[in-house]
Amino acid sequence: MNIHEYMAKNIFKKANIKAPESYLAKSPEEAVEMAKRIGKPVAVKSQVLSGGRGKAGGILFADTPEEAGERTAELFTKVIKGEKVSQVLIEEMVQDKKEEYFLSIILDRDSKKPLIMASKSGGMDIEQVAKESPEKIVKKYIDPLAEFMPYEARNIALEMGVDTSEVSEVGDFIYKLYNVFCDYDATVVEINPLMKTSEGFIAADAKMAIDDDALFRQSKVKEFDEFKDEKFAYVKLDGNVAVIGNGAGLTLTGMDLIKYYGQEPATFLDVGGGASEESIVDALELVLKNPNVKVIFLNVLGGITRADDVAKAVVDVSKENTDIPIVIRLTGTNEEEGQAILKEHGIPFETSMEKAAQIAVSLVDDEE
Repeated sequence: MNIHEYMAKNIFKKANIKAPESYLAKSPEEAVEMAKRIGKPVAVKSQVLSGGRGKAGGILFADTPEEAGERTAELFTKVIKGEKVSQVLIEEMVQDKKEEYFLSIILDRDSKKPLIMASKSGGMDIEQVAKESPEKIVKKYIDPLAEFMPYEARNIALEMGVDTSEVSEVGDFIYKLYNVFCDYDATVVEINPLMKTSEGFIAADAKMAIDDDALFRQSKVKEFDEFKDEKFAYVKLDGNVAVIGNGAGLTLTGMDLIKYYGQEPATFLDVGGGASEESIVDALELVLKNPNVKVIFLNVLGGITRADDVAKAVVDVSKENTDIPIVIRLTGTNEEEGQAILKEHGIPFETSMEKAAQIAVSLVDDEE
């Protein structure tokens, strides 16, 4: 499950990883108040799950609180890589930047180990650096069964080529970031850029994804107000195909496929990695209220989510919904039981995500 930058930064701050002062705003009026609270020029950062928002115009700047409100209103008109901007992070602008570094930890599934990647060449062009100058990125696999020690983090900083005066501070960021990775069952944690200023280093951005199958034990994450406010992540878009998935990455992939085959998503709706029968019913009923929806694409790869629960939910909703077709991709835990339930009620399904997306698009095309 990918989480928004503002949530990742809350987690970072709890781990004593230095980040700029920032506050979430869900309206231009809130943005003005948050900017006043900060009392300095701010960055207005769209909170979307897709990458590359900076290059897509998803980060603007404001010198005054009034400008922060104007920039927020401007961002609320944008759709960035399929996601409508509905909330922004009002953040103290880092004005004294000297250099931008890159720190990332991912779960490398091939090696079954965490992989730390670090570079002095951070910022928006890190993908280009990785492609054209891979030698500039230090890579270090970590034994997950052994304790990661502070001196190992400092050694990585040395390999990056940082000044000797910076080794201790950069190593501390790496060490704390690794602890966040482990403590929160993350599959990705990233700071890009880690900004060097005259007063030291600061995490100017934050990216984080948590293993869907570990959410049941992540009480620390569920305690955040952001999780209490909404049952699932939902964004209304301008297309005709409602996309529902169990996991942000799976949902975004489903949206990409809908666009690839020629239609536009009507929703981003992530029911989460441990979705119940009840939450699937609620999700389906929610998107059915959208008058633009002509087809629902339900994209489920069961882990903790059980395919038989998904199937029961579809059957329940189908009893009332006779107008909007539901195209289902259903595999994973208890898939045979779930598929049997759908067959019993004459509801078609696919095991291929690509095939299901094609069918969903074709049903819209037939109506047009």
